[in-house]
Amino acid sequence: MFHFFTKVESMSTAELEKRSKTNIKLLDVRTPAEYNGGHIEGAQNIPLGQIGHYSQSKEEKLYVICHSGVRSRLAAAKLRKKGYDVVNISGGMRTWTGKLI
Repeated sequence: MFHFFTKVESMSTAELEKRSKTNIKLLDVRTPAEYNGGHIEGAQNIPLGQIGHYSQSKEEKLYVICHSGVRSRLAAAKLRKKGYDVVNISGGMRTWTGKLI
């Protein structure tokens, strides 16, 4: 039930901003209302409560973000247990300084 002990790679939003110029798979696990209030271009909204149903290809690395990094850490741990190569974005949207759409 608790996924706090699953080791997941992390990176800052500054590092993500550098990588977001390349083609990455970014999952935003905030609520639809939060996502619609502003999100990173190219991010796919999959709320934390639905992350267990995620079943896309496991061939590309996933980057997971939320508001502060707590929900994304939980989501990343769940995805890691399912066999995905995943990176949690620490600090979340709260520390993102790039463009929002």
